[in-house]
Amino acid sequence: MRLSVNVDHVATLRNARGGTFPSPVEAARLCMASGADGITMHLREDRRHIRDADVLAVRAEVPCRLNFEMAATEEMVAFAEKLRPEACCIVPEKRQELTTEGGLEVLNPAPFLAEAIARLTAAGVEVSLFVEPEPEAIRAAKRLGAQAVELHTGSYAEGAPERRADQLARITAAAQAAKAEGLLCHAGHGLSFETLPPVAALPEIAEVSIGHFLISASVFEGLPAVIARFKGIIAAARG
Repeated sequence: MRLSVNVDHVATLRNARGGTFPSPVEAARLCMASGADGITMHLREDRRHIRDADVLAVRAEVPCRLNFEMAATEEMVAFAEKLRPEACCIVPEKRQELTTEGGLEVLNPAPFLAEAIARLTAAGVEVSLFVEPEPEAIRAAKRLGAQAVELHTGSYAEGAPERRADQLARITAAAQAAKAEGLLCHAGHGLSFETLPPVAALPEIAEVSIGHFLISASVFEGLPAVIARFKGIIAAARG
C-alpha cells in the first residue's frame, strides 16, 4: 500500500500570512525523503491553497508519484494535459465548501466528465474518480472509462464511532467491487492514526491519501516522524 501525502494545508498555512513560507514544494521534498510513496496536490478553481506554481515546481523539482486532484473542468483538464502527472483524481468541487464533502456524482454524471477522463487517459495519466464506497458507483466509474477509484472514507473516519463497523463494511464491499471490475482502488479523506489500520488491512486498496491530519500532527511531531508512524501502521496492518 502506498502512502500519498497531501500537502495542500502547508499551502493553507503559507497563505494565511502571505509570502513564501512554509513552502508546499519543500514539504513535498521532505515527505519523499522521509519515506512517503507519493504526493497529492489539489488545485482548486479558486486557488484557496495550492497554486499553479506549486504544482509545476513539484513536478519539475521533486521526484515523486504526483497525484493531481482536480475538478472536471476545461481549465483543469488543459492544465493536467500539460502537467502529465502520474495520476489525476477527479473530485467534486463547490466553492463554498471547506473540504471535499462527498463522492463525485457518477450515476448521473455531468456531460464533460467522460470527455475529461478520455483526454487525461490519452495524455498517459492514470485517471481515478473520487466516489462514495458503493458498488454501483464503482461500476459507473468503470463505464465512464476510469482506471481507478478513490473511496471516500469521510463517513467512516469522521462519523460516530459506533457506526464505524457499518461504514467499514461499505468500504470493504466497494473495494471488493473495484477489484471485480478490474479497477485500481485507493482510499482517502479524514484518515488518522486511529482510523487508518482497518482500511490499511484491506488487500484490495493499493494507496491511501492523507492530508489534513498528517500535516496537523506534524506541527507537534514533525513530518518525518508522522510519516514514519503512518508507514508503520500500514506495515503492521498488512501483516
